[in-house]
Amino acid sequence: MKLDPHHNTPILLVDDEPGIRKVMGIALTDLGYQVVTASDGREALGLFEHRLPPIVLSDVKMPGMGGIELLRAIKRSRPETEVIMITGHGDMDLAIRSLKFEATDFITKPISDDALEIALKRAHERIALREQLRQYTENLEKLVAEKTRKLLDAERLAAVGQTVAGISHSIKNIAGGLTGGAFVVEKGFELDDPKYLRQGWRMVRGNVEKIARLSLDLLNFTRSARIHLQPYDPNEPVREVVELMQPRAEEEGVALNIHLDTNLKPVYCDPDAIHLALLNLVTNALDACCEGSGGGLTVSLSTSRPPDWAVEYRVCDTGCGMDADTREKLFQAFFTTKGSQGTGIGLMMTRNVIEKHGGTISVRSKKGTGSEFIIRLPEGSPPPETDPLQDPIVDGLVKSREHRHSGERRSLQVSGITGSRLSPG
Repeated sequence: MKLDPHHNTPILLVDDEPGIRKVMGIALTDLGYQVVTASDGREALGLFEHRLPPIVLSDVKMPGMGGIELLRAIKRSRPETEVIMITGHGDMDLAIRSLKFEATDFITKPISDDALEIALKRAHERIALREQLRQYTENLEKLVAEKTRKLLDAERLAAVGQTVAGISHSIKNIAGGLTGGAFVVEKGFELDDPKYLRQGWRMVRGNVEKIARLSLDLLNFTRSARIHLQPYDPNEPVREVVELMQPRAEEEGVALNIHLDTNLKPVYCDPDAIHLALLNLVTNALDACCEGSGGGLTVSLSTSRPPDWAVEYRVCDTGCGMDADTREKLFQAFFTTKGSQGTGIGLMMTRNVIEKHGGTISVRSKKGTGSEFIIRLPEGSPPPETDPLQDPIVDGLVKSREHRHSGERRSLQVSGITGSRLSPG
Protein backbone atom coordinates (compact mmCIF):
# COMPACT_ATOMS: atom_id res chain seq x y z
CA MET A 1 0.00 0.00 0.00
CA LYS A 2 1.08 3.59 -0.71
CA LEU A 3 1.17 6.15 2.06
CA ASP A 4 -2.17 7.96 2.24
CA PRO A 5 -2.03 11.78 2.03
CA HIS A 6 -4.22 11.87 5.16
CA HIS A 7 -1.54 10.30 7.35
CA ASN A 8 -1.51 10.79 11.13
CA THR A 9 -5.32 10.70 11.16
CA PRO A 10 -6.58 8.84 14.27
CA ILE A 11 -8.69 5.80 13.43
CA LEU A 12 -10.56 3.40 15.72
CA LEU A 13 -10.53 -0.30 14.67
CA VAL A 14 -13.14 -2.54 16.34
CA ASP A 15 -13.22 -6.33 15.86
CA ASP A 16 -13.60 -9.25 18.26
CA GLU A 17 -11.04 -11.35 16.35
CA PRO A 18 -7.43 -10.61 17.47
CA GLY A 19 -5.99 -11.80 14.16
CA ILE A 20 -8.06 -9.36 12.12
CA ARG A 21 -7.22 -6.52 14.52
CA LYS A 22 -3.53 -7.27 14.13
CA VAL A 23 -3.48 -7.59 10.33
CA MET A 24 -5.69 -4.56 9.71
CA GLY A 25 -3.81 -2.57 12.34
CA ILE A 26 -0.55 -3.18 10.47
CA ALA A 27 -2.17 -2.22 7.14
CA LEU A 28 -3.63 0.99 8.56
CA THR A 29 -0.35 1.90 10.26
CA ASP A 30 1.45 1.42 6.94
CA LEU A 31 -1.02 3.91 5.47
CA GLY A 32 0.07 6.42 8.10
CA TYR A 33 -2.92 6.25 10.46
CA GLN A 34 -2.72 6.40 14.26
CA VAL A 35 -4.54 3.16 15.05
CA VAL A 36 -6.50 2.53 18.26
CA THR A 37 -8.08 -0.93 18.62
CA ALA A 38 -10.99 -2.35 20.63
CA SER A 39 -12.30 -5.91 20.92
CA ASP A 40 -16.00 -5.10 21.42
CA GLY A 41 -18.54 -2.33 21.16
CA ARG A 42 -18.47 -1.27 24.81
CA GLU A 43 -14.70 -0.85 24.84
CA ALA A 44 -14.85 0.95 21.50
CA LEU A 45 -17.45 3.42 22.76
CA GLY A 46 -15.28 4.32 25.75
CA LEU A 47 -12.22 4.84 23.52
CA PHE A 48 -14.27 6.84 21.06
CA GLU A 49 -15.53 9.28 23.71
CA HIS A 50 -11.95 9.74 24.92
CA ARG A 51 -10.08 9.98 21.58
CA LEU A 52 -12.82 11.28 19.20
CA PRO A 53 -11.34 9.76 16.01
CA PRO A 54 -12.89 11.06 12.76
CA ILE A 55 -13.02 7.53 11.26
CA VAL A 56 -14.16 4.24 12.83
CA LEU A 57 -13.80 0.76 11.30
CA SER A 58 -16.11 -1.71 13.03
CA ASP A 59 -17.09 -5.36 12.59
CA VAL A 60 -20.84 -5.64 12.15
CA LYS A 61 -21.16 -8.80 14.31
CA MET A 62 -19.60 -8.84 17.79
CA PRO A 63 -20.54 -10.30 21.20
CA GLY A 64 -22.38 -7.88 23.47
CA MET A 65 -22.77 -4.52 21.74
CA GLY A 66 -22.77 -5.28 18.01
CA GLY A 67 -21.58 -3.08 15.18
CA ILE A 68 -25.03 -1.65 14.36
CA GLU A 69 -25.61 -0.63 17.98
CA LEU A 70 -22.12 0.93 18.13
CA LEU A 71 -22.76 2.79 14.86
CA ARG A 72 -26.00 4.29 16.19
CA ALA A 73 -24.34 5.32 19.46
CA ILE A 74 -21.48 7.03 17.62
CA LYS A 75 -23.86 8.88 15.29
CA ARG A 76 -25.92 10.09 18.24
CA SER A 77 -22.77 11.40 19.94
CA ARG A 78 -20.93 12.85 16.89
CA PRO A 79 -22.94 12.60 13.66
CA GLU A 80 -20.00 13.80 11.55
CA THR A 81 -17.93 10.68 12.36
CA GLU A 82 -17.34 8.42 9.36
CA VAL A 83 -18.06 4.77 10.24
CA ILE A 84 -17.02 1.96 7.88
CA MET A 85 -18.59 -1.45 8.62
CA ILE A 86 -16.73 -4.77 8.23
CA THR A 87 -18.89 -7.75 7.33
CA GLY A 88 -18.72 -11.38 6.24
CA HIS A 89 -20.42 -12.64 3.09
CA GLY A 90 -23.31 -14.02 5.14
CA ASP A 91 -24.00 -10.68 6.85
CA MET A 92 -25.00 -8.58 3.84
CA ASP A 93 -28.43 -7.79 5.30
CA LEU A 94 -26.74 -6.26 8.36
CA ALA A 95 -24.33 -4.34 6.12
CA ILE A 96 -27.19 -2.86 4.09
CA ARG A 97 -29.04 -2.06 7.31
CA SER A 98 -25.96 -0.18 8.55
CA LEU A 99 -26.18 2.16 5.53
CA LYS A 100 -29.67 3.14 6.65
CA PHE A 101 -28.10 4.30 9.91
CA GLU A 102 -25.64 6.52 7.95
CA ALA A 103 -22.61 4.25 7.78
CA THR A 104 -20.08 5.62 5.28
CA ASP A 105 -19.49 2.29 3.54
CA PHE A 106 -18.98 -1.42 4.22
CA ILE A 107 -16.23 -3.83 3.21
CA THR A 108 -16.39 -7.64 3.20
CA LYS A 109 -14.02 -10.21 4.64
CA PRO A 110 -11.44 -11.21 3.56
CA ILE A 111 -10.52 -7.56 3.25
CA SER A 112 -8.47 -6.55 0.22
CA ASP A 113 -6.11 -3.57 0.25
CA ASP A 114 -7.97 -1.97 -2.65
CA ALA A 115 -11.39 -2.22 -0.98
CA LEU A 116 -9.99 -0.76 2.23
CA GLU A 117 -8.33 2.16 0.44
CA ILE A 118 -11.49 2.95 -1.54
CA ALA A 119 -13.62 3.00 1.61
CA LEU A 120 -11.11 5.22 3.42
CA LYS A 121 -10.90 7.55 0.42
CA ARG A 122 -14.67 7.95 0.44
CA ALA A 123 -14.58 8.74 4.16
CA HIS A 124 -11.93 11.43 3.65
CA GLU A 125 -13.89 12.94 0.76
CA ARG A 126 -16.94 13.28 2.99
CA ILE A 127 -14.83 14.85 5.76
CA ALA A 128 -13.29 17.32 3.29
CA LEU A 129 -16.67 18.26 1.84
CA ARG A 130 -18.13 18.83 5.29
CA GLU A 131 -15.20 21.09 6.17
CA GLN A 132 -15.70 23.06 2.95
CA LEU A 133 -19.36 23.62 3.76
CA ARG A 134 -18.45 24.74 7.28
CA GLN A 135 -15.94 27.26 5.92
CA TYR A 136 -18.45 28.56 3.37
CA THR A 137 -20.95 29.16 6.17
CA GLU A 138 -18.40 30.93 8.38
CA ASN A 139 -17.16 33.09 5.49
CA LEU A 140 -20.73 33.96 4.64
CA GLU A 141 -21.35 35.26 8.16
CA LYS A 142 -18.13 37.33 8.05
CA LEU A 143 -19.07 38.69 4.63
CA VAL A 144 -22.46 39.87 5.86
CA ALA A 145 -20.92 41.61 8.85
CA GLU A 146 -18.22 43.32 6.75
CA LYS A 147 -20.48 44.54 3.94
CA THR A 148 -23.15 45.75 6.36
CA ARG A 149 -20.54 47.84 8.17
CA LYS A 150 -19.38 49.39 4.89
CA LEU A 151 -22.92 50.31 3.90
CA LEU A 152 -23.64 51.92 7.24
CA ASP A 153 -20.31 53.81 7.30
CA ALA A 154 -21.04 55.19 3.81
CA GLU A 155 -24.29 56.79 5.13
CA ARG A 156 -26.41 55.62 2.23
CA LEU A 157 -28.96 53.48 4.04
CA ALA A 158 -30.83 55.44 6.68
CA ALA A 159 -33.18 52.59 7.47
CA VAL A 160 -30.82 50.25 9.29
CA GLY A 161 -33.57 47.78 10.06
CA GLN A 162 -34.49 47.52 6.37
CA THR A 163 -30.86 47.00 5.44
CA VAL A 164 -30.36 44.17 7.89
CA ALA A 165 -33.65 42.56 6.92
CA GLY A 166 -32.83 42.70 3.20
CA ILE A 167 -29.35 41.22 3.56
CA SER A 168 -30.56 38.62 6.04
CA HIS A 169 -33.21 37.49 3.59
CA SER A 170 -30.59 36.98 0.87
CA ILE A 171 -28.30 35.14 3.28
CA LYS A 172 -31.14 32.93 4.47
CA ASN A 173 -31.87 31.89 0.89
CA ILE A 174 -28.20 31.15 0.21
CA ALA A 175 -27.79 29.20 3.45
CA GLY A 176 -30.88 27.17 2.59
CA GLY A 177 -29.40 26.38 -0.82
CA LEU A 178 -26.12 25.26 0.74
CA THR A 179 -27.98 23.03 3.16
CA GLY A 180 -29.98 21.48 0.33
CA GLY A 181 -26.86 20.91 -1.76
CA ALA A 182 -25.09 19.29 1.17
CA PHE A 183 -28.05 16.96 1.70
CA VAL A 184 -28.01 15.83 -1.93
CA VAL A 185 -24.24 15.30 -1.81
CA GLU A 186 -24.59 13.23 1.37
CA LYS A 187 -27.26 11.12 -0.34
CA GLY A 188 -24.93 10.68 -3.28
CA PHE A 189 -22.23 9.29 -1.01
CA GLU A 190 -24.78 7.19 0.85
CA LEU A 191 -26.15 5.62 -2.33
CA ASP A 192 -22.82 5.77 -4.21
CA ASP A 193 -24.69 7.63 -6.94
CA PRO A 194 -22.48 9.90 -9.12
CA LYS A 195 -25.59 11.67 -10.48
CA TYR A 196 -26.60 12.80 -6.99
CA LEU A 197 -23.01 13.83 -6.24
CA ARG A 198 -22.80 16.01 -9.35
CA GLN A 199 -26.25 17.50 -8.75
CA GLY A 200 -25.49 18.29 -5.11
CA TRP A 201 -22.10 19.80 -5.88
CA ARG A 202 -23.68 21.99 -8.58
CA MET A 203 -26.13 23.26 -5.96
CA VAL A 204 -23.29 24.01 -3.54
CA ARG A 205 -21.24 25.77 -6.23
CA GLY A 206 -24.27 27.74 -7.39
CA ASN A 207 -24.88 29.08 -3.90
CA VAL A 208 -21.21 29.94 -3.45
CA GLU A 209 -21.55 31.97 -6.67
CA LYS A 210 -24.55 33.73 -5.14
CA ILE A 211 -22.35 34.71 -2.19
CA ALA A 212 -19.87 36.20 -4.64
CA ARG A 213 -22.65 38.06 -6.46
CA LEU A 214 -24.01 39.50 -3.23
CA SER A 215 -20.51 40.59 -2.19
CA LEU A 216 -19.87 42.21 -5.57
CA ASP A 217 -23.24 44.00 -5.58
CA LEU A 218 -22.57 45.43 -2.12
CA LEU A 219 -19.06 46.49 -3.14
CA ASN A 220 -20.33 48.24 -6.27
CA PHE A 221 -22.97 50.04 -4.23
CA THR A 222 -20.20 51.29 -1.94
CA ARG A 223 -18.21 52.47 -4.96
CA SER A 224 -21.21 54.40 -6.28
CA ALA A 225 -21.15 56.64 -3.20
CA ARG A 226 -18.44 58.81 -4.72
CA ILE A 227 -18.18 59.87 -8.35
CA HIS A 228 -15.43 61.65 -10.30
CA LEU A 229 -16.70 63.86 -13.10
CA GLN A 230 -14.80 64.56 -16.29
CA PRO A 231 -15.65 65.53 -19.88
CA TYR A 232 -16.44 62.31 -21.72
CA ASP A 233 -18.13 61.06 -24.90
CA PRO A 234 -21.63 59.99 -23.70
CA ASN A 235 -21.88 57.42 -26.51
CA GLU A 236 -18.79 55.51 -25.39
CA PRO A 237 -20.35 53.72 -22.36
CA VAL A 238 -23.16 52.50 -24.65
CA ARG A 239 -20.69 51.11 -27.19
CA GLU A 240 -18.76 49.32 -24.43
CA VAL A 241 -21.87 47.79 -22.86
CA VAL A 242 -23.21 46.55 -26.21
CA GLU A 243 -19.85 45.01 -27.10
CA LEU A 244 -19.68 43.32 -23.71
CA MET A 245 -23.24 41.93 -23.71
CA GLN A 246 -23.51 40.98 -27.41
CA PRO A 247 -22.29 37.36 -26.88
CA ARG A 248 -24.89 36.72 -24.19
CA ALA A 249 -27.65 38.29 -26.30
CA GLU A 250 -26.75 36.09 -29.29
CA GLU A 251 -26.62 33.01 -27.07
CA GLU A 252 -30.13 33.72 -25.77
CA GLY A 253 -31.58 34.65 -29.14
CA VAL A 254 -32.14 38.33 -28.32
CA ALA A 255 -31.41 41.10 -30.84
CA LEU A 256 -29.24 43.77 -29.17
CA ASN A 257 -29.67 47.06 -31.09
CA ILE A 258 -27.89 50.41 -30.75
CA HIS A 259 -28.93 53.88 -31.96
CA LEU A 260 -26.50 56.71 -31.18
CA ASP A 261 -26.78 60.45 -31.69
CA THR A 262 -23.39 61.23 -33.21
CA ASN A 263 -23.85 64.98 -32.68
CA LEU A 264 -23.68 64.78 -28.89
CA LYS A 265 -21.06 66.91 -27.17
CA PRO A 266 -18.86 65.64 -24.30
CA VAL A 267 -20.74 65.40 -21.01
CA TYR A 268 -19.43 65.83 -17.48
CA CYS A 269 -19.83 62.36 -15.95
CA ASP A 270 -18.04 59.50 -14.23
CA PRO A 271 -17.50 57.06 -17.16
CA ASP A 272 -17.14 54.02 -14.92
CA ALA A 273 -20.29 54.81 -12.94
CA ILE A 274 -22.40 55.44 -16.08
CA HIS A 275 -21.02 52.23 -17.59
CA LEU A 276 -22.13 50.28 -14.51
CA ALA A 277 -25.58 51.86 -14.54
CA LEU A 278 -26.16 51.03 -18.23
CA LEU A 279 -24.71 47.55 -17.83
CA ASN A 280 -27.13 46.87 -14.99
CA LEU A 281 -30.12 48.01 -17.08
CA VAL A 282 -29.07 45.94 -20.11
CA THR A 283 -28.47 42.85 -17.96
CA ASN A 284 -31.93 43.23 -16.45
CA ALA A 285 -33.43 43.74 -19.92
CA LEU A 286 -31.87 40.49 -21.16
CA ASP A 287 -33.16 38.71 -18.05
CA ALA A 288 -36.65 40.06 -18.80
CA CYS A 289 -36.44 38.77 -22.38
CA CYS A 290 -35.48 35.33 -21.09
CA GLU A 291 -38.68 35.34 -19.02
CA GLY A 292 -40.79 36.46 -21.99
CA SER A 293 -42.39 34.20 -24.58
CA GLY A 294 -42.46 34.11 -28.35
CA GLY A 295 -39.97 35.35 -30.91
CA GLY A 296 -38.81 38.82 -31.88
CA LEU A 297 -37.17 39.55 -28.53
CA THR A 298 -35.08 42.72 -28.63
CA VAL A 299 -33.09 45.01 -26.34
CA SER A 300 -32.33 48.50 -27.68
CA LEU A 301 -29.99 51.24 -26.41
CA SER A 302 -30.15 54.77 -27.72
CA THR A 303 -28.79 58.24 -27.00
CA SER A 304 -30.24 61.65 -27.81
CA ARG A 305 -30.23 65.24 -26.55
CA PRO A 306 -33.60 66.40 -25.22
CA PRO A 307 -34.27 70.06 -24.30
CA ASP A 308 -32.46 71.24 -21.13
CA TRP A 309 -30.42 68.02 -20.78
CA ALA A 310 -26.96 67.04 -21.99
CA VAL A 311 -27.88 63.46 -22.89
CA GLU A 312 -30.74 61.01 -22.64
CA TYR A 313 -30.15 57.24 -22.51
CA ARG A 314 -32.96 54.83 -23.28
CA VAL A 315 -32.82 51.08 -22.60
CA CYS A 316 -35.87 49.29 -24.07
CA ASP A 317 -36.79 45.61 -24.16
CA THR A 318 -39.66 43.48 -25.45
CA GLY A 319 -39.52 41.11 -22.48
CA CYS A 320 -42.04 40.19 -19.81
CA GLY A 321 -42.69 43.74 -18.56
CA MET A 322 -43.92 44.79 -15.10
CA ASP A 323 -47.25 45.50 -13.46
CA ALA A 324 -48.02 48.75 -11.62
CA ASP A 325 -47.20 47.35 -8.18
CA THR A 326 -43.73 46.20 -9.32
CA ARG A 327 -43.01 49.57 -10.95
CA GLU A 328 -43.81 51.41 -7.71
CA LYS A 329 -41.39 49.25 -5.70
CA LEU A 330 -38.69 48.97 -8.36
CA PHE A 331 -36.12 51.33 -6.84
CA GLN A 332 -36.71 50.34 -3.22
CA ALA A 333 -33.75 48.92 -1.35
CA PHE A 334 -33.49 45.14 -1.63
CA PHE A 335 -36.66 44.77 -3.68
CA THR A 336 -36.18 42.08 -6.35
CA THR A 337 -38.36 40.22 -8.83
CA LYS A 338 -35.82 37.40 -9.19
CA GLY A 339 -36.37 35.56 -5.92
CA SER A 340 -33.22 33.95 -4.53
CA GLN A 341 -31.35 34.81 -7.76
CA GLY A 342 -31.49 38.58 -7.11
CA THR A 343 -30.05 40.87 -4.44
CA GLY A 344 -32.24 43.95 -4.92
CA ILE A 345 -29.13 46.17 -4.98
CA GLY A 346 -28.61 46.71 -8.73
CA LEU A 347 -31.29 49.32 -9.46
CA MET A 348 -30.76 50.95 -6.08
CA MET A 349 -27.13 51.45 -7.10
CA THR A 350 -28.13 52.68 -10.57
CA ARG A 351 -30.47 55.31 -9.16
CA ASN A 352 -27.78 56.37 -6.69
CA VAL A 353 -25.29 56.91 -9.56
CA ILE A 354 -27.71 58.94 -11.66
CA GLU A 355 -28.83 61.13 -8.76
CA LYS A 356 -25.23 61.93 -7.85
CA HIS A 357 -24.80 63.15 -11.43
CA GLY A 358 -27.76 65.49 -10.89
CA GLY A 359 -29.79 63.41 -13.35
CA THR A 360 -33.06 61.50 -13.36
CA ILE A 361 -34.11 57.91 -14.05
CA SER A 362 -37.63 56.77 -14.86
CA VAL A 363 -39.34 53.65 -16.17
CA ARG A 364 -42.28 52.86 -18.41
CA SER A 365 -43.54 49.30 -18.45
CA LYS A 366 -46.62 47.17 -18.91
CA LYS A 367 -47.03 43.51 -18.10
CA GLY A 368 -46.39 41.41 -21.19
CA THR A 369 -45.20 44.26 -23.44
CA GLY A 370 -41.68 45.05 -22.21
CA SER A 371 -40.02 47.96 -20.39
CA GLU A 372 -38.26 51.23 -21.14
CA PHE A 373 -35.77 52.91 -18.76
CA ILE A 374 -34.91 56.57 -19.39
CA ILE A 375 -31.79 58.25 -17.92
CA ARG A 376 -31.17 61.98 -18.31
CA LEU A 377 -27.95 63.75 -17.33
CA PRO A 378 -27.62 67.53 -16.99
CA GLU A 379 -25.57 69.91 -19.10
CA GLY A 380 -23.20 72.58 -17.89
CA SER A 381 -20.27 72.56 -15.47
CA PRO A 382 -19.76 69.67 -13.08
CA PRO A 383 -21.33 70.04 -9.63
CA PRO A 384 -19.10 69.61 -6.55
CA GLU A 385 -18.24 65.97 -6.00
CA THR A 386 -20.20 64.23 -3.29
CA ASP A 387 -18.14 63.34 -0.26
CA PRO A 388 -19.70 60.70 2.03
CA LEU A 389 -18.42 59.83 5.48
CA GLN A 390 -14.73 59.06 5.20
CA ASP A 391 -14.44 55.33 4.66
CA PRO A 392 -10.84 54.08 4.37
CA ILE A 393 -11.96 51.12 2.28
CA VAL A 394 -13.86 53.33 -0.18
CA ASP A 395 -10.98 55.86 -0.27
CA GLY A 396 -8.54 53.05 -0.97
CA LEU A 397 -10.66 51.81 -3.87
CA VAL A 398 -10.94 55.32 -5.33
CA LYS A 399 -7.20 56.03 -5.07
CA SER A 400 -6.45 52.68 -6.63
CA ARG A 401 -8.77 53.46 -9.54
CA GLU A 402 -7.17 56.89 -10.12
CA HIS A 403 -3.79 55.31 -10.76
CA ARG A 404 -5.06 53.02 -13.53
CA HIS A 405 -5.67 53.72 -17.18
CA SER A 406 -9.37 54.41 -17.67
CA GLY A 407 -9.87 51.62 -20.20
CA GLU A 408 -8.05 49.12 -17.99
CA ARG A 409 -10.21 50.21 -15.05
CA ARG A 410 -13.41 49.49 -16.90
CA SER A 411 -12.26 46.16 -18.34
CA LEU A 412 -11.38 44.88 -14.88
CA GLN A 413 -14.59 46.20 -13.40
CA VAL A 414 -16.75 44.88 -16.23
CA SER A 415 -15.30 41.40 -15.98
CA GLY A 416 -16.44 41.24 -12.37
CA ILE A 417 -19.87 42.73 -13.00
CA THR A 418 -20.67 40.44 -15.92
CA GLY A 419 -20.55 37.41 -13.62
CA SER A 420 -22.62 39.13 -10.98
CA ARG A 421 -25.88 39.33 -12.97
CA LEU A 422 -26.95 42.48 -11.09
CA SER A 423 -30.53 42.10 -9.93
CA PRO A 424 -33.19 44.66 -10.78
CA GLY A 425 -35.11 44.85 -7.74
